[in-house]
Amino acid sequence: MSIRVLVVDDSAFTRKVLREVLTAAPGLEVVGVARDGLEALEKIELLRPDVVTLDLMMPDLDGLGVLRALPPAGAPRVVVVSISDAESALAVEAFQLGAVDLVRKPTALATSQLFEVAEDLVAKVRAAAGARPRPWPAGAERAGAAALEPGAAWTRQVVVVGTSTGGPQAITRLLGALPAGLPAPVVIALHIPAGYTESLAARLDEASPLGVREAHDGLVLRPGTAALAPGGQHLTIHRGPEGPVARVGAPPSDSLYRPSVDAMFQSAALAYGPGVLGVVLTGMGDDGLAGAQAIRAAGGAVLAEAEASCVVYGMPRRVVEAGLADAEATIERMAAAIVRHGAR
Repeated sequence: MSIRVLVVDDSAFTRKVLREVLTAAPGLEVVGVARDGLEALEKIELLRPDVVTLDLMMPDLDGLGVLRALPPAGAPRVVVVSISDAESALAVEAFQLGAVDLVRKPTALATSQLFEVAEDLVAKVRAAAGARPRPWPAGAERAGAAALEPGAAWTRQVVVVGTSTGGPQAITRLLGALPAGLPAPVVIALHIPAGYTESLAARLDEASPLGVREAHDGLVLRPGTAALAPGGQHLTIHRGPEGPVARVGAPPSDSLYRPSVDAMFQSAALAYGPGVLGVVLTGMGDDGLAGAQAIRAAGGAVLAEAEASCVVYGMPRRVVEAGLADAEATIERMAAAIVRHGAR
């Protein structure tokens, strides 16, 4: 059965290109197009697509308005098609409103280059079609807040987290539930294009007891803080005189992803061995598998998000099936699992 896609964009040329790209992909069917948010809602009701590719800046009703208007149950999955420089904060808010993934347009003035993102677009539409819905009630990011036990012997120098599809929602919930006095820094690699992580880090900082920021080269990673790898760049972790240090813009590797979860996990394992706690959250693909192997081989521990709460049970599945997960936990219980395994 084909995946039914609705294309929503106020640019006629962009609609044409996206339709051509998606129609040419096996197993995808473009069932309609919409020029603005109001028409999009009408077409969603009429055509019942599986996936919507959604522009954010449109007349009459923008993309965020569309996301807010979608019903809590039975809504199509949404892949945002966005221009980074103009829409980074909007795209981050779209994730918080339930968008599954994001494809970056090259620039507003070079729409012919949309053909260059065809492979990425098709892959993310297919992944979105298989994504499960996740309830996102107000205040849910604070549910399941974890507490440190007085006198617990904390043994981890760094907590490293890797995620992809569904990751912005997952790390929002995770960081919102971790205690402010966490005795180790949290470092996150999320598969996201360049230009979005600064806005995402600022929003995460508002939602979390931890101090959250986008990492930069040479950043000292201190307890009680979280650092988000910049989109489009690798982040590796090294020992420094004041504690773990982030190195950003590391030499290219053969990884398909930037930032690479494997590269971050492997560097942490090399630097801190049994002092590393790795966490693999929702996402498609197998990035994090080789890194989890390195952490376990160095004596560290690995946690995997349970299938029940994953938007896409890909990355955690590979870790679990390889026998590398010390424990599994839903995203609602992951903060408590981190505290429990960090004090071992």
